[in-house]
Amino acid sequence: MSSPGQPIAAGASPNAPLGYQQISAATLASATGFTLPTGTKVAVVVCEAADVRWRDDGTAPTASVGMYLAAKTYFSFAANLAKVQFIAVSGSPILNVSYY
Repeated sequence: MSSPGQPIAAGASPNAPLGYQQISAATLASATGFTLPTGTKVAVVVCEAADVRWRDDGTAPTASVGMYLAAKTYFSFAANLAKVQFIAVSGSPILNVSYY
């Protein structure tokens, strides 16, 4: 971390982009997790077209059990990203994920 008035070294930003992933409806028919780039601390998830559920406790969500994420919404996730899994509630959701 830099002191006030000092520039941040290139690549030192906690929000440096590390990658992008699109998780398709076909993949979300069953519980699926992130494909994490090395060093990822935060994932920004945008849900399109249909709703999904997610869990981050290492247990797979189902279409009726898990945290609900509605279509056309997004959130930032900064917990244990290796344990997060998503599944379609119905329809054909698409998740767009940016990693930082």
